[in-house]
Amino acid sequence: MSVNAKTWPIPAVLIAIVSVQIGASLAKHLFPMIGAEGTTALRQAFSAIILVALFQPWRGGPKTRADWGLVALYGGLLGTMNLVFYMSVQRLPLGIAVAIEFAGPLTVAILGSRRWLDTVWVAFAIAGLAILLPFHGGAGALDPLGVLYASIAGVCWGLYIIVGQKVSDRVHAGKAVAIGMAFSMLFTVPIGFAHAGIQLFDPQILLWGLGVAILSGAIPYTLEMLALKHIPAKTFGLMMSLEPAAAALAALVLLSEWLTGPQWLAIGLVIVASAGSSLTSKRVSMTETPN
Repeated sequence: MSVNAKTWPIPAVLIAIVSVQIGASLAKHLFPMIGAEGTTALRQAFSAIILVALFQPWRGGPKTRADWGLVALYGGLLGTMNLVFYMSVQRLPLGIAVAIEFAGPLTVAILGSRRWLDTVWVAFAIAGLAILLPFHGGAGALDPLGVLYASIAGVCWGLYIIVGQKVSDRVHAGKAVAIGMAFSMLFTVPIGFAHAGIQLFDPQILLWGLGVAILSGAIPYTLEMLALKHIPAKTFGLMMSLEPAAAALAALVLLSEWLTGPQWLAIGLVIVASAGSSLTSKRVSMTETPN
């Protein structure tokens, strides 16, 4: 293996992480115009078009009815996850929403391991979430409904990883993501249109939606699938643990979302929990990027 083959996957994953969070920040600019529902519809629609064109799933896609059913379930989880995540970001700072959502894949990783050290990661995660959850008022208090949406997104992300692992055993990763994204359109686009109406087709909004889809879907999914072929799963999982911090920093720069000291501490605790669990988990899915 050449030096380049050893080194390029690391910056590729970092670019993917940054791209996802810039895309989420860009999406938040669309919320006042078409809401989280309309933004989700544009993201899923454009992502599906790009990924279907890129991976051509009609060649070597699902073979059996059971395979198609599994991919449809995967797509349903993908669409639901993105919809409720954007609904949470509409009410919460981006970095906090991502940190709460991380409870989903973190739970999956910990349940997949049997090492005593996992109790330490659980403690870090609980401590971080306890700081973030709206048990108290005052400065830094969070919108309870936003927290609920982020928690539902976390549950969907955890299930999405479990189902994605089963899908990857039967269908090529890129083709599965493309078909799953297409299935997710079946309900996210009607919901988005019902909420935003004809404004969804405004040329400027369509252009923003395309940008969100490219940054949040096409670029990260492609880079991560390529990188996973060349780096250990634990390395990939460790790097993905940086997402809450990347989200908070992107929101600070692009959205001027300032977090309190305790909120930064909570995000740090979630990152430690996620990074630690990734070092003891057995497997990382082909589809770790949710949003």
